[in-house]
Amino acid sequence: MEGPALQFKEPYRVEVLQEPTLPPGPEQVLVKTVLSAISPGTELLVYRGQWPRDLPVDATIPALAGEFGYPLKYGYASVGRIIEIGTHVESAWLNRLVFAFNPHQAYFLSSPEQLVPLPDLMLPDDAAFLPSMETAVSLLMDGRPVIGERVAVFGQGVIGLLTTALLARLPLARLVTLDRYAYRRERSLEIGADTALDPGEQGVLERLREPLNVDCSESGFDLTYELSGNPEALDSAIAVTGYSGRVVIGSWYGAKKSTVELGGHFHRGRIHIISSQVSRLAPEFSARWTKSRRLQLALKLISDVHPSNLITHRFHISRASEAYALLHEHPDQAFQVVFVYEDS
Repeated sequence: MEGPALQFKEPYRVEVLQEPTLPPGPEQVLVKTVLSAISPGTELLVYRGQWPRDLPVDATIPALAGEFGYPLKYGYASVGRIIEIGTHVESAWLNRLVFAFNPHQAYFLSSPEQLVPLPDLMLPDDAAFLPSMETAVSLLMDGRPVIGERVAVFGQGVIGLLTTALLARLPLARLVTLDRYAYRRERSLEIGADTALDPGEQGVLERLREPLNVDCSESGFDLTYELSGNPEALDSAIAVTGYSGRVVIGSWYGAKKSTVELGGHFHRGRIHIISSQVSRLAPEFSARWTKSRRLQLALKLISDVHPSNLITHRFHISRASEAYALLHEHPDQAFQVVFVYEDS
C-alpha cells in the first residue's frame, strides 16, 4: 500500500510523491489521514525559503526532528483514523479518530503516546485547529490579561482570530483588532472584537494612542499582541501600548529581520516585551502546568468555539502547489486551507 506525501523541494516548489506504507511495529499504529491543515505562518516561511537555516525544524515534535534542509516533509496538523495496530497496542485504539503533529501525508506510523484521541462528537474539521488553539491558549497565558484591561491584537489570521475569540470571553474594558484585510476584520468583529481597524489607514495609530476614557491620565493599551507575522508591525504595537504596558510577540518572523524603534516611547514608557512560543511553557507555569494540561484545555475550547467555520478552501493533497500559491499570492482571499485525501 502507498499514498501521497507532500515535500517542500525548494523555495516556492512543493511536490506530492507516492510513498510506500509499512505495517506497524509491535508498539505502533498506522493512521490514515482524513484531513490536514496548513499553518499559514510557519509553512509559508518554509515555502518562501525564509526559515532560519541554523534552526532545527522542531525539537519538540518527533515527526519533525532533525535539521532544516530541502527536501523537507513539514506540517503539524493532521487528523486521521487508526486502521491497523501493532501486537502490543491495546485494541481500543483501533478505529479511533486521532490528532497528530505530523506532516501532510496520507498514511503514517506513530506510537499511541504521540497521538491525541479526539472526543467522540468532535468533527475532524474542528480538530485540525488544535495546534492553533493551543497557541492561542499559550498567548493568553503569556500575556496574562487582567479584568478591565484594554487589549489590542495586531493580525487577524487564524492565530489572531482564535486569540481574539478567547480574549472576547474575558471582562475586558476594550478589545481592538487590526488587520490589513477587510474580510479578516469582518470575521474579527463576528468573533467578539469591539472594534476592527485597518492599521494602514491614515491616522489610525494616533487615534489609538488617545486617552481611552476620561479618568485615564495615561494613553494606550495595557496589553498588545503582535500576531501579524510582519516585522514592521512591531513598531506599531509598541506605539499604541501605554506606560508600563505589555507587548506579546507571538509572530515568528523566521529569517525576516525586524528593525525596531527602541528610542522615545519604548524607553520612557517602560514597555515590557514578551516572547511567546508554544513549543515550551513559560518557566513560571512549569510547577503546575504541563503541555498535556494545556492541550486538553485547547481541546475543550475547540468544542466551545467550533473554529471550522474559518476554513475557506479545501484542496485534494494532489493539488498542494495550488494551495500554497493561493496562500502566498492572495492572503486577502484565503484563510484556513486544508488538504483532503479521499478522491471525490
